[in-house]
Amino acid sequence: MVAVVGAAALGCVVQGAVAADAPTGLVVARGNACLGCHAVDRKLVGPSFRQIAEKYKGDPQAVANLSKKVRDGGSGVWGVIPMPSHPRMKDEEIQTVVKWVLAGAPEGAK
Repeated sequence: MVAVVGAAALGCVVQGAVAADAPTGLVVARGNACLGCHAVDRKLVGPSFRQIAEKYKGDPQAVANLSKKVRDGGSGVWGVIPMPSHPRMKDEEIQTVVKWVLAGAPEGAK
């Protein structure tokens, strides 16, 4: 039984960082007030997470660029309302949320 559970857990890790971070990304987003300005599937103050995923699809620099935007804040990409900085978020938390967003912001494990 333990070997089966261990193999299943290992399989989840091997599938890739984006898939592994997807459920955690939503938890981290909720815990850092991201959902106050963003929704998964519709524009609020900022663009929806799915709009962000579509805009940056195929961009090899997306994780790095969006992580910097979350940490430092910014404006002008999606309109005139600035995104506030999040300097208290750990780099690992930022990357987890960014990878989840770029994966299409799945709302539950599949």
